[in-house]
Amino acid sequence: MAMLARKIQAEHDSVDATLQSITDSATAMVPGAAHAGITLVTGRHRVESRAPTSPIPRKLDELQEQLGQGPCVQAVSAHETVDAPDLATDTRWPQFAAAATALGVGSMLSFQLYTDANNLGALNLYGATPHAFDAAAHDTAEALATHAAIALLGAQQQQQWRSALATRDLIGQAKGMLMERYNITAVQAFGLLTQLSQEANTKLIDIAHTLVDLGSDHQQ
Repeated sequence: MAMLARKIQAEHDSVDATLQSITDSATAMVPGAAHAGITLVTGRHRVESRAPTSPIPRKLDELQEQLGQGPCVQAVSAHETVDAPDLATDTRWPQFAAAATALGVGSMLSFQLYTDANNLGALNLYGATPHAFDAAAHDTAEALATHAAIALLGAQQQQQWRSALATRDLIGQAKGMLMERYNITAVQAFGLLTQLSQEANTKLIDIAHTLVDLGSDHQQ
């Protein structure tokens, strides 16, 4: 677990790299985990399969999105750990269970990863046989899910910070172009950008992007 924490810390500036570290570590650390994947639900509706260690998690995520049910969806929406020790006899999600069994998945564990206003997630482990996860596997997976939730939140915040910085820089470039062209102050340039955004019913960042692109084309 300490090695995992160091690995995730080294990759904390990339959400994709963080997610892949989590799923790779899950198959290496959790006894019985033949496959692993992360399910993200954005806006509480769209199911997105991330960092699968094989094609199986992605296929089963796509199926759960179609059916609107399954252990991953339940872990996300019900804010709980979902244990499906024997999918061949599980009656909670009959269509999903039949498809998973046909793909060679005998059991599953799903842990909710994080929650905010619009986005939810789950770490999903897939066993090749029924009852693949014993008590030790449950404990290890739960500890891993806790680390994963913290790491994922940190990576997302880092990504949001970089995005905000890039947005600020782009708006600054657009303001500078307007100031130079029309001999106006920074406040007046920002006011002009805001006015253009409102009149065009377009986001301020998109207006800035267009102006910077036009300026670059003009210079060329």
